[in-house]
Amino acid sequence: MLDSFFIGIAGLVCLLALIAVRVPIAYTMILVGIAGTIIQSGPAVVLNQLKDLAYAQFSIYDLSVLPMFILMGGLASRCGLSRDLFRGANAWLGRFRGGVAMAAVAACAGFGAVCGSSTATASTMGQVALPELRRYKYSPALATGTIAAGGTLGILIPPSVVLIVYAIIVEANVVTMFAAALIPGILAMLLFMLTVAVYVRLVPGSGPTGEAVSRSELLAASIGVIPVLVVFGVVIGGIYAGIYNPTAAAAVGVFLVVAYGFVTRRLSIGGMGDALLETARTSGMIFLILLGAELLKIFMARAGVPQAAAEALQGSGLSPISILVLIIILYLILGCLMDSLSMVILTVPFFWPVVSGLDFGMSPADLKIWFGIIILIVVELGLITPPVGLNVFIINSLAPDVPMRQTFKGVMPFFAAEMLRITLLVAVPAITLFLPHLLA
Repeated sequence: MLDSFFIGIAGLVCLLALIAVRVPIAYTMILVGIAGTIIQSGPAVVLNQLKDLAYAQFSIYDLSVLPMFILMGGLASRCGLSRDLFRGANAWLGRFRGGVAMAAVAACAGFGAVCGSSTATASTMGQVALPELRRYKYSPALATGTIAAGGTLGILIPPSVVLIVYAIIVEANVVTMFAAALIPGILAMLLFMLTVAVYVRLVPGSGPTGEAVSRSELLAASIGVIPVLVVFGVVIGGIYAGIYNPTAAAAVGVFLVVAYGFVTRRLSIGGMGDALLETARTSGMIFLILLGAELLKIFMARAGVPQAAAEALQGSGLSPISILVLIIILYLILGCLMDSLSMVILTVPFFWPVVSGLDFGMSPADLKIWFGIIILIVVELGLITPPVGLNVFIINSLAPDVPMRQTFKGVMPFFAAEMLRITLLVAVPAITLFLPHLLA
């Protein structure tokens, strides 16, 4: 047993080393999982696992929601919904100091509610909002930092791909997780807008006042937002009302976006084909990571690494909150090395057994929800922290004349706002649990 444990620790070290040298996370987990199991138990065990593991992993019904929501986001970006959202938000907020940046944050939240992907939100809204921020002479740091940080809203505001993956890993109800994420997601949007308001006052000239629009333009821009509200209301409202499950809701969302795209002639057959190909690539990547995570989980469970970590932390004498803070710090460090989805798939099987054995004064079901929302918020910080900061790299590709150093400088105030949100949610679990309890 001791030898098996040391094999598991060696496998963990190899895993981190391969991630550090940028080996794709799916291949890293598959390689370490298979090699470790072969060393532990021989090749016959691995061959026996592989004959049905992939089917067992991919035939989980809850996973069917992922391709549909990814497709809905891809179609929405090609229908110009991001432009409509930004135009509507800018018509209402642009007249204020820093208002164009606030409008970009609001539009990111709205598009994230349809798209479900942080990177897609950052990329799409960057193309729409950055030209306007430049036109109004916003500072490069604030302009790029706002879009990079605003893109992270897509990871939490339902429907979120990463949220669905977390729910599947810990066997939580997807609908309940969607409900739990809504208030923290709205809180993030409000805190980001407040951050912009404070930033433009502390740094004069960084965010000037925009132009007030006419009543006709305000009305037209507001009407342009209605399709997004309809899609979100029908999809998420239908889920909360119990009319259909998340997979059926995603299918309804795809139908509504396609119908809107064809009626307005914004969506071509070629654009629809591109969205389908993008969905296939993204879904294949996610499923391969999930397979790698399952192989790694089997290897680590045989080695007893998660169990040993849980016993060590639970017997350390530290309070549950102290252990949670240590886990949050570890996530912040890992966020500098890998993307958010990979981090959730890789780490939750290790950390959830630790947290589930601690007494936070709530039921296991509530703990599963509360821990998940906190972790997803910490994970989204990895999208804007150096040296990886995936959203920062995306914005840098859209604004190559802005040094990446300036963009990282611009996201730091939003990083501070996120730390405040994490503190609030840890201190007051009712913020996260209120809506799930109300709907229950």
